[in-house]
Amino acid sequence: MSRFTYEKENTNEISFPLGGIGAGCIGLAGNGRLVDWEIFNRPNKGSLNGMSHFAIKAERDGNLIDARILQGDLHPPYNGEKERSEFRNNGFGWGPKRGNLCGMPHFREHTFYGHFPKALIEFSGEKMPGNVSLSAWSPFIPGNDEDSSLPAAFFEINIMNTTEKAIDYTVAGVLSNPFGQGNALNKLTRNENLYQLTMSNSNIAPDSYKYGDLTISTDADDVSYQEYWYRGTWCDDLEIYWQDFISQHKFENRTYTDGMQNGFNIFDTCLLAAHIKVKPGEKRSIKFVITWNVPNCYNYLRDSEEYANRIKKEGFKNSWKNWYATKWKDSIVSGIYALKKYSYLKHNTDLFKESLFSSTMPEVVLDAISANLSTLKSPTCLRLEDGTFYGWEGTGCTGGCCEGSCTHVWNYAQALPFLFPKLERSMRTANYKYNIDESGGSHFRIMLPLGIRADENDFRPCADGQFGDVIKTYRDWKISGDTIWLKSLWSSIKKTIEYAWSDDNPDKWDPEKTGVLWGRQHHTLDMELFGPNAWLTGYYLAALKAVSEMAPICGDIEFGKQCLALFKKGKAWTDEKLFNGEYYHQLIDLDNRDILKQFDSGSHSMSGGKASDSYWSNEHKEIKYQIGDGCEIDMIIAQWHANLYGLGEIYNPEQVKIALAATYNNNFKKTLRDVANPWRNYALNDEAGMQICTWPHKVRIPRIPLPYAQEDQGGYTYAVAIQMIQAGLVDFGLNVINAVRDRYDGKKRNPWNEIECGSNYARAMASYALLLTYSGFEYDMTKKMIGFNPINTESDCSYFWALETGWGSISFNRSNIILQVFYGSIDIKMFKSRYTENIKEVFVDGNTVDFIRKENNFVDLKESVKIKNSLNLKIS
Repeated sequence: MSRFTYEKENTNEISFPLGGIGAGCIGLAGNGRLVDWEIFNRPNKGSLNGMSHFAIKAERDGNLIDARILQGDLHPPYNGEKERSEFRNNGFGWGPKRGNLCGMPHFREHTFYGHFPKALIEFSGEKMPGNVSLSAWSPFIPGNDEDSSLPAAFFEINIMNTTEKAIDYTVAGVLSNPFGQGNALNKLTRNENLYQLTMSNSNIAPDSYKYGDLTISTDADDVSYQEYWYRGTWCDDLEIYWQDFISQHKFENRTYTDGMQNGFNIFDTCLLAAHIKVKPGEKRSIKFVITWNVPNCYNYLRDSEEYANRIKKEGFKNSWKNWYATKWKDSIVSGIYALKKYSYLKHNTDLFKESLFSSTMPEVVLDAISANLSTLKSPTCLRLEDGTFYGWEGTGCTGGCCEGSCTHVWNYAQALPFLFPKLERSMRTANYKYNIDESGGSHFRIMLPLGIRADENDFRPCADGQFGDVIKTYRDWKISGDTIWLKSLWSSIKKTIEYAWSDDNPDKWDPEKTGVLWGRQHHTLDMELFGPNAWLTGYYLAALKAVSEMAPICGDIEFGKQCLALFKKGKAWTDEKLFNGEYYHQLIDLDNRDILKQFDSGSHSMSGGKASDSYWSNEHKEIKYQIGDGCEIDMIIAQWHANLYGLGEIYNPEQVKIALAATYNNNFKKTLRDVANPWRNYALNDEAGMQICTWPHKVRIPRIPLPYAQEDQGGYTYAVAIQMIQAGLVDFGLNVINAVRDRYDGKKRNPWNEIECGSNYARAMASYALLLTYSGFEYDMTKKMIGFNPINTESDCSYFWALETGWGSISFNRSNIILQVFYGSIDIKMFKSRYTENIKEVFVDGNTVDFIRKENNFVDLKESVKIKNSLNLKIS
């Protein structure tokens, strides 16, 4: 069975996010239920919105044939949730939540097909005549961040009449009003040919954080509706709804003008019903769109008087609007927009999906790439009022986990910069504008509301995050070709490099300008390393090399030369001193407490207080939380970045390949059953996993080692696996990737929610680099260059690609290399591929263009061209 097909118990954990980038989402459960209503500006895992659902009935000649909720079985257990609840008829011992609707007639069998950004559920196994399926999606159009941020979930109910007579079908879209029990307002409006039912609350002020509205819309020709379900006690509402559904051909409207009655029913519910006649052998679809508007945000994580005083002193208040609320004033407007542009949005979303999934890569690779794109539609991501992109690291059940577009975590995420480059650049702009202190330290977690400036008492500078931002700026500059943007950030970039050797750096990273990090180095594993290590020094080296290229463009030639010389010196030392013949390690005397004493001033340690107190174990007479002679998964991750961004060699290539093989042999476990893991269990039992750090061959193992050493965290794992593939260790890399995705099988974990420190974890978007690696993607829009060197040795292959102004596919066959542009356009002067040596003719959008074949596999066009359709390089 395909990895993208889920049946029976393998649908249990599915929640497929439908929504907009930074706009929240609704989850489509594996059986068709609408779950995880995360539209209220914060996570909301496990939530249901009252009785919200879709339902279908079939009639002929006025007689009911069948009627069912459009969902499949709820699978065991059936005791109810083990949660503390003051409500005596809810929780463990009372059975599944009533809102699951599992007691209503539904379909016996369902199959879920997931190809993000689209899902399809086929229902069967009952007497409902014809074939019924539910298609669900939300706009995902690379380069079009506006439409991809639409706060909307799109649904199509597809019906095919397989009988010999016409059938009248009714499809009901049912939504409960989530905006409070009292003064709930449900109202139908007509806008030309559209029917819209909007839920709000007349008693909530427009500037309240609880203010909002929710709309379900359809463009069906024949519609009936109920603004309110029957209000009563006990289960009167659901009882009367179902009686109405099965006894009336069309619903009769019901409305109320007063508040709700007391009882079990805490939601007012409404519905839109579309009616169609389907002829024998005919297939028809009904469209519904759910849109929302919850415009007002605040920093709930820092909702303290102390923080309020700080931001007030800086001239801010703890509130802002969602970007989408500045674009669409309410859910009625966004609903109209969604249906008016339905064909455009669907066509381009389908085009992206089809282009991506037609790429010539193993199925598990496509699975890893596509599944983690869903994080962009999750509550991990926000868009602030001016459109700036902001990300948590991940999400808890009711709140974001680890704030501030954390630089060292978002180092790994490769999807956003290529698919939505403008949003990625907004992260760099915000960081360099607000997050750099006076000394040049970057405090790795940006404060909200946007505009609060970091000072030296905020989150300490983090070596991989600080230098990673420099490397990412280099990448984003090459993706966009926007040198004006680069120059606008230059003074801050330079300042963060100089911080490494600044006297104002309390961590004394490289005071002697050696090109190596020596001092205390905070990092993404949440503690500090002391002394030279290839992992964090590699970030420093890659940043120095990137700056050596960016500085001359920014008019700072001498600084560029200085950084290049420092890079060369540091690289030589690192390759010689930090490679032990098998892998790169850390140089530290774990028994020497004096290493810590120089960092006893201040309270910058993650644990607070003096470094010698936080990092010295009196019982073991040893420095804690270090790598030492260990084999650490990220030891050469800087080379991963360099490979992806065209930065060149950071470490000795031969040593890199040896080290990657050692990492696989030492850290990859085919079963974790016998591994002692005191940390979080993201892989367990007989699942395979890639440990963060191991100490092979009886080398000294620190008594209290590097944090998280025994864990398998998917983002790190993807990065090292991809680097193995880059180095030619393809089988090793694929084994590791298979191990990750085998865990997300729909039964054990949700395929569209890779977890680390919470759900929808940003680091897992490292998986997008698989596409860049398999296609051998090269790019430099500052030179109008694009190139591909696929690892596939077969003659025929194709791959999706995306850059700033357009996206499409590249295909290779025996007679042609064809670059197609499906959306936007791209300016090209140079094309690069190892297959260009036999190029005889070049066509751009059907017209012949002159070219020169150059060294290093370049085809140089006589003049730059704007490609709107295709670049065809003919091979003799």
